[in-house]
Amino acid sequence: MSSPPEPQALPSAPSLSFAEDLYYAWLADPRSVDGSWRTYFEGLPAAPGAAPAPASFPRRRPDGAAGPQPSAGAGGDAAFQAKVDRLVQAYREYGHLRANLDPLGLVRPAEPFALDAFGLGPADLDRPCADADGRGDRTLRDLVARLEETYCRTLGVELAHMHDQDLRGWLEQRMERTRNRLSLAPDVKKLLLRKIVEAESLEQFLGTKFLGAKRFSVEGAEGFVALLEFLVDRAVGHGVRNVVIGMAHRGRLNVLANVVGKPLRQIFAEFRDNAIVNATGGDVKYHLGHSTDRETPDGVLVHLSLAFNPSHLEWIDTVVQGRVRAKQDRYHDFERVRSLPVLVHGDAAFAGQGIVAEALNMSQLEAYGVGGTIHVIVNNQVGFTTSPRDARSTTYCTGPARMLQIPIIHVNGEDLEAVAQAVLLAADFRQRFHRDVVIDLWAYRRHGHNEGDEPSFTQPVMYRAISKRPTLRQLYAEALEREGSVTRAEVDAMAAEYRARLDAAYQASAQIAVQPGAQEAGGFWAGIKGGAITGPEPETAVAEAVLAQAAAGLTQVPQGFHVHPKLAKVLEARAEMGRGARPLDWATAEALAFATLALEGRRVRLVGQDSRRGTFSHRHAVLYDHQTGTPYSPLAHLREGQGAVEIRDSLLSEAAALGYEYGYSLEMPDALTLWEAQFGDFVNAAQVIIDQFLSSGEAKWNRLSGLALLLPHGMEGQGPEHSSARLERFLELSVDDNWYVVNVTTPAQYFHALRRQVYSPWRKPLVVMSPKSLLRHPKAVSPLGELAEARFRPVIADPVADPSEITRVVLCSGKLYFDLAAAREAQGARHVALIRLEQLYPLHADDILDAIAAFQPGAEMVWAQEEPSNMGAWDYVDLHLSPRLPSRLDLVSRPPSASPASGSATRHKLEQQQLVAEALGDPVPRIHRTDTRAAAHEH
Repeated sequence: MSSPPEPQALPSAPSLSFAEDLYYAWLADPRSVDGSWRTYFEGLPAAPGAAPAPASFPRRRPDGAAGPQPSAGAGGDAAFQAKVDRLVQAYREYGHLRANLDPLGLVRPAEPFALDAFGLGPADLDRPCADADGRGDRTLRDLVARLEETYCRTLGVELAHMHDQDLRGWLEQRMERTRNRLSLAPDVKKLLLRKIVEAESLEQFLGTKFLGAKRFSVEGAEGFVALLEFLVDRAVGHGVRNVVIGMAHRGRLNVLANVVGKPLRQIFAEFRDNAIVNATGGDVKYHLGHSTDRETPDGVLVHLSLAFNPSHLEWIDTVVQGRVRAKQDRYHDFERVRSLPVLVHGDAAFAGQGIVAEALNMSQLEAYGVGGTIHVIVNNQVGFTTSPRDARSTTYCTGPARMLQIPIIHVNGEDLEAVAQAVLLAADFRQRFHRDVVIDLWAYRRHGHNEGDEPSFTQPVMYRAISKRPTLRQLYAEALEREGSVTRAEVDAMAAEYRARLDAAYQASAQIAVQPGAQEAGGFWAGIKGGAITGPEPETAVAEAVLAQAAAGLTQVPQGFHVHPKLAKVLEARAEMGRGARPLDWATAEALAFATLALEGRRVRLVGQDSRRGTFSHRHAVLYDHQTGTPYSPLAHLREGQGAVEIRDSLLSEAAALGYEYGYSLEMPDALTLWEAQFGDFVNAAQVIIDQFLSSGEAKWNRLSGLALLLPHGMEGQGPEHSSARLERFLELSVDDNWYVVNVTTPAQYFHALRRQVYSPWRKPLVVMSPKSLLRHPKAVSPLGELAEARFRPVIADPVADPSEITRVVLCSGKLYFDLAAAREAQGARHVALIRLEQLYPLHADDILDAIAAFQPGAEMVWAQEEPSNMGAWDYVDLHLSPRLPSRLDLVSRPPSASPASGSATRHKLEQQQLVAEALGDPVPRIHRTDTRAAAHEH
C-alpha cells in the first residue's frame, strides 16, 4: 500500500497532542481541518472495526493526564472543542508575542489572534467550551479573556520549545490557575517602593558627588533591584542559604549597596580613589565583589556573595557556577538546593557571547550540575550603541536558552507585580525541577553606556521617548498613592531618610584609605596565604606503607567486574610499581598523588576532555566493565571515610570548563582541583579565563586559587596544534609569584608538584607543561623511594657529569632533556652537562647558579629548547637568568616561526636531530641569541 500524502507540516514529538486533536476534529467534521491535513488523514489505513467519530474525546490536562470531559450538549461538539483547543495552544505557545513588555512602548505587541484562523467566529464566543482543566462551564469569551490575562499582559512565557510534558504542564497549570498574577500585600508594596527610592537616590547621589565618574547606573532598570529582593526572599523560603551572584557592571554598584549590603562609605571611598601607594593594583570599583550575611524580613540568615567581574561581560558565568558546586560539595548538599547561582546578563551579551551557550549546555551534565541557575537579563534593548537588529538574529535576546527544557520568562520591568510573579515562577521551577530558568527583564538605560556618553547619537528615537518617561519611582509612588497604600509624605520620608544615610556615609568615606580586600582567614582558609612565596619547598613525601596501601587500592575492582583484557596488564604493572618491583610511570605517579591525598582526607577533582581514560590512553582512572559498560573508579573506593575523588570527562569546551574549575578552586583551597586540556594549544580558547582570573585574580581582587592546569606539551611531529601549550604566554604573565609554571621530567617530580598544591601554605595556580611521549618513555620513570623521601626540586643538576670534564653547560626543560641525554650518551660527549629547569616560574636562579658553580670557569652556556626562538621560554630565561650567569648564554632552538611546529613528521625529525646536535656542540651552523633576532627581522 502506498504511503499517505504528507501534510505541509508533519507532527513532531512536541506537537503530537495537537495532531491528535486535529484527527478527532477530522473524524467529527472533515471540513474543520486544513486541506493538507484532511488529505493526510484520508490516506491513513482504517483500523478494523473503527468506531464512528466520537461525540467527545479524552482531553489532556497540562500534566498529561486525562481530565473531565465536556459532553456534546454542554461543551458543543468535538469539532468545536478541537478548534478551541487549538486556540488555547496558540495562546500558550505564542501569547508572549502579544505581551506588553517594553516600558517605552516602542516595541509593539503582535496583533490579537484572529478567531477565523482557528475556524471560529464571533458567534462562537458565547458557546460553552472546556478549559484546560476540562471544565465545561465557561464560554469561549470567558476563556479568551482568561488566556489574554494569563499570557498577554505584561508577562509572557516561552514554552513552545519545551517537549517535556511534566515541565510544561506544571508551568501551564501554575500560570493559568493564577492568571499569572500575584497580589502584593500593602507592606510588600511599601518595601518595594523603598528599594526603588534607594536605587534611584544612590544613582543621583553618585552623579552629583562624583560628577563625570563612570558608574554604569541602573536608572531605567530599577525594577531589577526589586527583582533581586524578591528572588532572595523566595529562595530563602525554599531553604536556600547561599546565593552567589555574577553580573557585569550595569547596576553593579547599586546591587552592592542595596542588595548585598556593601557599606556605602566603602563605595564612596573607592570613588574618592584614596588608594594606598603599595597596593597590589586592585580593580575599578564597578568590578569589585563583596560577601555578607544578611537577614531576611523573616529573620533568616542568608549568605550573599557578588562575585568580582572583569569587563569581559559573560566570563564570570561558569566561575560562579563552579563556586556554587564547590559550596554544595563541601556541605554535602548533593540535592543542590541550599546554594543558588544567579547570573545577571545584558541583552546584547546574552545573545552574542559564545560562553553563554557553553554555560547553558553544562547545566544538565553530571560533572557541572548545580541544581539550576536563575538567569536574569537586564534588557536595556541596546548594547553600548548597537541596536538589537544588529546584535542578534533571534526574536528575543534569549534565543540561546531555547536549547534547554526551561521556561523563558519575559516581563515588563516597570510592572512590579508581574516581576514578582516572574520570580515566583523562576524560583519555584528551579527548586522543583533543578533546572535553569531565564527571566528577561525589559527595561532601558536612562543615560548612555556610561554617564559621559551621548546615546542620542545612535538611538535618537529611543532617547526622545526616555526623556519624556517618568522614573519608576514616580510611576510606582503615584500608583500606590492612588490606591491608598502610601502617602506622599511617606514617600518623601523614605527619600529623606536614605539621603541622610548617604550623606553620613559620604562624610565617613573621607577618612578611609582603600586597600585590597583581605582573603578569608578562617575556616578552611586558615593558614593559607597569598603574596610572595618564601621558604623551602613543603614536605610532600609519603611513607612507603601508605604508598603501598594506595597502590593496592588502585588495582582492585569489585567482585564480578570484568576488566578489559588489555587493561588487566596495566593494572598488574601498576601493582608491581606500588610494591617497588618496577619503576613508576607517569600515570601511576599521578594516581598515587591523588590516592594519597584522598587517604589523607583531601578532596580531588579532575575534569577535562577525555580525562577519565586520558587523551593518550594512559590514565584509566575510571574503568568500564567490559561486558556491561558500568563505570568504576578505584580512586573513589580506597577506604571508608576517604576524601572524595571525582574524575570527570568535560564537555567539548575550554573557556566555560576552565572557568568552572577556577570557580570551584576558589571555594576549595584545601582540595586539589585540576583542569586538563586535550592538547596544550587548545587552552587558547580559554585565554580570557587565564588573563582575567588565573594570572591576575590575586592582584585585582585578592582572591586565591590553587587550580592546576595540565596542558600536554612537546614537539613530537604531530603538527602545530598538537605540539605547544604556548609556554611563552604563561611566562609573559608571570610576575609577583602569581603562579607556578613547571615543565617536569620525572613522575616523582609530578607527584610532588601536585601534592604541593595542597600542602604549601601559599595558594597559587599551577601550570603544568604536561608530557605526551614521556608518559611511556623508558627513561621517564622514578623509583618508589623518590615519592617517600624527596620533595619537589625546582632545578635538577646533572646526575652523571664529572665537573672536571665539563666545558659546555646546556640548560633545558621538559622532554628535550631525554633527547639530549640519549645523544650525549651515544656520542660519548662527556664534556657536556645537562641541567634541568623543572620549574620555570618562580625561577630558582640561586639553585641554577649552585649547579653551575661545580664546573670549571669559562664553560660555554647554552639554553636549548624545542620551540621556535620566538616562542618557548627563551625570552623569559634571557631576561631573568642571563644577567646572573658567569658567561654569555647562547640559544639553540628552531628558527623563528609564526606556527609552533611543522606538520611534517619527517621535517620534525630532521629539525630535532639538528637541534640536539647543535645543543651538544657539534660543528653545525648554530643559531645564537643575536643571530635569532636578526633572522626574525629579516624574516
